Amino acid sequence: MPVEVRKLGLAMGAEIRGVDLVRPLDDDDFAAIRRALVDHGVIVLRDQDLPPDRHVAYTARFGAPDIHPLDQFHLPGHPEVLVLSNRLKPDGTPVGLQDAGRYWHTDVSFQAEPALGSLLYAVEIPPTGGDTLFASQHAAWDALPAALREKLRGKRAFHGLNRETAPKFTDAQLARVVPVPHPIARTHPESGRIALYAGRFALFIEGMDETESHDMLAFLYDHAGREEFQYRHVWHQGDLVMWDNRSVLHHATPFNPQHIRHMHRTTVVGDVPV
Repeated sequence: MPVEVRKLGLAMGAEIRGVDLVRPLDDDDFAAIRRALVDHGVIVLRDQDLPPDRHVAYTARFGAPDIHPLDQFHLPGHPEVLVLSNRLKPDGTPVGLQDAGRYWHTDVSFQAEPALGSLLYAVEIPPTGGDTLFASQHAAWDALPAALREKLRGKRAFHGLNRETAPKFTDAQLARVVPVPHPIARTHPESGRIALYAGRFALFIEGMDETESHDMLAFLYDHAGREEFQYRHVWHQGDLVMWDNRSVLHHATPFNPQHIRHMHRTTVVGDVPV
């Protein structure tokens, strides 16, 4: 059965049909999936029965799997897999990272080579809530006034972490993250399109005084997540969702903590933004 790509929203998002990731994926089918990722920003594969080794193997088709610095939440035996979960161990300590990413961000933009993409697999989900919002940053850039686009071209924002954005990092882990500069107008290496690149990990803008930088980043943060740029994913068990961190922001939403939300996430090493 050939791969079928079905659009999910006006701004972004596509569902991939006709793929069972437990089985080998030929080069033509993979090329169609990668093209869909670039074209639509978010791709959804439903009803997957995905053990961790297959999850990692599929991730590796896109590039080298990244190892997240929160090593205390790696899946045992699979350091490429970050566990996002509110499940507790018998001693009361968390199995995975809880309450992750409840703000607009792109994964690990605080690294010199931020993630190309992230792949999140739903192992167990609550009956309601816990949706993930995605926002197209191609659309966000295109919607900026022309004069502001010209002002921002060539500007860089330094991306890093603080206690607000990284409460689960230990002091030692936080100390290893040194802010790095990335262009605010990022050129996608595969499509050539410009995307706004300034999520919550952007701390300040190079060459601006503190007040102007703060005000500009606050404006861009609010602008980047506008509803007309969004796709909202309502999770079902067995969903695998991949998003393009080079052109998409995402935002987790709350759920009733009396229910379990248990997810496995991998990321793909990217390149230096330009």
